[in-house]
This record gives sequence, structure tokens and C-alpha cells, in this order.
Amino acid sequence: MSLTTAPDTLPRTTAARILDLLLAHHRTTDPSRATAEAFPHQLRRITDFVREGAPIVLTLPGFPCKSPNPAKTLGHLPDMGERLSLAFLDTLCAGIEEIHAPGAQVVICSDGHVFGDLIRVPDQHIDAYADELRALIRESDLRRLSLFDLRDVLGDLPHDARRAHVHDRYAPTPQALRAEVRTDAQTLALYRGITRFLVEDTSGFTGSRSALQRECRKRAYGVIQRSRAWGRLIADHHPRAVRLSIHPQPAGAAKFGIRLLDAPDVWTTPWHSVALREADGGWTLMPHARARRLGRPVHRDGRPSHFERA
Repeated sequence: MSLTTAPDTLPRTTAARILDLLLAHHRTTDPSRATAEAFPHQLRRITDFVREGAPIVLTLPGFPCKSPNPAKTLGHLPDMGERLSLAFLDTLCAGIEEIHAPGAQVVICSDGHVFGDLIRVPDQHIDAYADELRALIRESDLRRLSLFDLRDVLGDLPHDARRAHVHDRYAPTPQALRAEVRTDAQTLALYRGITRFLVEDTSGFTGSRSALQRECRKRAYGVIQRSRAWGRLIADHHPRAVRLSIHPQPAGAAKFGIRLLDAPDVWTTPWHSVALREADGGWTLMPHARARRLGRPVHRDGRPSHFERA
């Protein structure tokens, strides 16, 4: 029996060690840290890569564009928050490489164009953000990272045509999504979180607060539809990859929530915030307005980059 089971023992053991490395950065609302065995879906996929002696492919939808709310961000281009997050992901892959010699690759699936019209961010700002991310990856020699967006899938089609193509082919129906929000706690939390972001990021609304909330709740359903559609498209293009998520995920979920940088709120991301360097050299993400109260601004390459604790 040992002769038949032994060949598979080492790949699974190696996969568990890799998952333990990821678990140190798990983004979740679960009160206690789970063990690798609580993630059978990820263990199975990582084990397959290890058994084949192949680099582990991880896909991460996110890095869409900067929030348009100036109280949260410094502008529409990546800054120190993105720079630190990209470096973290590359370092995480380097840590995997110490366990599994072929290493790992993170495919950042930039999704700004998927729902740019719903979050009210101009397509030219989304293009500029993604182009700057590519430049940062190249200039910083982050060889374990790559960027994937709608331009890689649908080429030079107009932005609205790309969005319509993805929505029509992959998005769930509004009825199915509303039923899920009513019955699934995770989907309800996601819906509420996205609604909150949309309310915070809306400027120039002339109606009442309640009217704004109603309008943002409607848009939140659209954002989740498009996000689901993007996830299904990614699965088509990277069918064997380990799926990461910037949203909190419970143990055992098909997606593994990953925390890029420290923040007081598990929903905070670099594109909804700015980075503050603490006196001890550590970094924290927070809204621009709060960082401005706590620190002094630092510029890099001629534009605002981050804050340092005063």
C-alpha cells in the first residue's frame, strides 16, 4: 500500500505548506485562523501543479482603478498603495518558490473596464491606471506578476461593446442574484459593502440621501453581476488557476481571500485608500482625508505618493 500511496504524499504535503504560507495573509471575517485542510479546493489545485512540477498559477481579480472620491484617494493613478501591494504579491510568489522550485505566477485580472460605467469612472482613467500598473511591474522587475484585462480578450472593441459582450455571455440574471442576496450571508455582505463604496464614491448627486442609497443599491447589483461575469471569463481563460479574491472569504470557499496590506477594515484596498508610513516603518491603508490629518504628504516622480506619520 505504501508503494502506491507514497508518490502522492509529497505533492500534497508540499501543497499544504504553500497553503499555510497563503493563510498568513488570508482576508476573512472568520474569527479564528483555519488550517490548510479546511481548503480542499485550493489544496487540490495546488497539488496538481506540484505533481506536474509546474509553476502555480494564481488569478486575482482586482486593481480596477482608483476611487473617484478625493477624500479616499490621491488621484486616478497608482501610488504607493499599489506599489507596495505588487511588491507583496511578488514576494509571496518568491516564498512559494522556496517551497516549490518552479515557483508561482500571479495574474492580476484588472477589472475596471468591466464595470467602469457603473462606478462612474472614465474609461481613459481606467486605461491610464492599468498602463501605469504594467509600467510598475516592468520597472520594478516583478517577474512573477502579469496583468490581464479586457484589452487582452476583446482587443480594440469600444469599451461599451466589451462590457456588453462580457455581461451578455457570462452575467447571472438579476432575479437569480436578488434571490442569492436574500438567502446567502456572504453575498448579502458583498452587496452591502459595494453599496457603501458606491455611496461614498458618488459626487455631485443632487437628490436626497435616501434617493442616493436607492440608486447605489441598484448599481450594486449591476457591479456584482459584472464581477461574476468577469470571474467566469477568467475561469475560461485560466481554468486550472487558484482563484484569489480581494474580498473576505470564509474557509472552504472556492475563492481564497488575500490581504494585500494592513488596514483597519477588511474591505479596504489600495484603490480605495492611500498608504501611511508609520513611525516604526510599517504601512497602513486608510482614507486620504484621515491620512492627511495624521501625516505629511510625500511625492514621488512628481506626484503625490503617500503620507508619513507626523
